[in-house]
Amino acid sequence: MSIASDNWRKSSYSGGGDGNNCVEIAGAPTRTAVRDSKAPNRGILTFRAATFATFVEGLKEATIRNEPH
Repeated sequence: MSIASDNWRKSSYSGGGDGNNCVEIAGAPTRTAVRDSKAPNRGILTFRAATFATFVEGLKEATIRNEPH
């Protein structure tokens, strides 16, 4: 999966300061890529877009129920 540098975006929950305490994601039509914002050159995980969407929905539901994630 080839990703242009301007396609990466940080989570809105990245934290204060320089905002590098989180992950970055980049989307493509069929895949979503994830990397560590503190070490972006270390490696990238890729997921099928539908799988990543299900994962994010699960996190949202857990947050609403105030469950740890």
